[in-house]
Amino acid sequence: MTRILGDQCVQSEVLEGLATAVNHRRWFVELAIPYLGDDPIEIGSGLGDYALEWAPHFRRFTATEADPDRLTVLKERLGGHGTVEIRQMLLPTDEAGTYSGAVSYNVLEHIEDHVGALRSMSRLVRPGGRIVLIVPAFPFAMSPVDIATGHVRRYTKKTMRAALAEAGLTVERLHYVNALGLVGYYMATSVFRLTPKEGAMVKLYDRLVLPVTRAGERLVRPPFGQSVFAVARVPGLA
Repeated sequence: MTRILGDQCVQSEVLEGLATAVNHRRWFVELAIPYLGDDPIEIGSGLGDYALEWAPHFRRFTATEADPDRLTVLKERLGGHGTVEIRQMLLPTDEAGTYSGAVSYNVLEHIEDHVGALRSMSRLVRPGGRIVLIVPAFPFAMSPVDIATGHVRRYTKKTMRAALAEAGLTVERLHYVNALGLVGYYMATSVFRLTPKEGAMVKLYDRLVLPVTRAGERLVRPPFGQSVFAVARVPGLA
């Protein structure tokens, strides 16, 4: 198994800060729902903010986490939801499953063997099911925050496509999201050396800038973005 990369305290601080970005989270939640079937698994659920919003949309939902401390928090937050299973999982793994789909947001960039992790996700999903991913975009935006939180890479569409193909997955959708977010992230983390965390800046961006960005990207896909969004199909018949 791969060790958990990055400073867990910094990771938790960033996760807690981003939890206040409600509009951002709901946008990304909605991106994945059409592709996950009725019984998906989330790889790397963190503090459970996405899982709490995804779970009501599915017959059953499985949340996973590699870090023991965050797994404890996850169980406290989601333990009362009867349709949610919570378990520890660290990728790559040889485990096989029959989930209808898999979703993993901002996790793959922490894993040295990201192709092995994608193959692991493929084994967890039934043939014809889909894997939905969001990863940070563009190597030039690699910042002290990325390094502190354990990012070993940032992606472009080209490198994401190559990793998915090497893992034996068929790309169905691949595009950048949150164009203005990339500008804001680069300025905040690389120029001003700030750490994204709970505060007025995150809330202001989420309340005023994010809705404009989302509306614009419904009409035109941007040529760049803070993240890469990917949907890939597992080999076999649906």
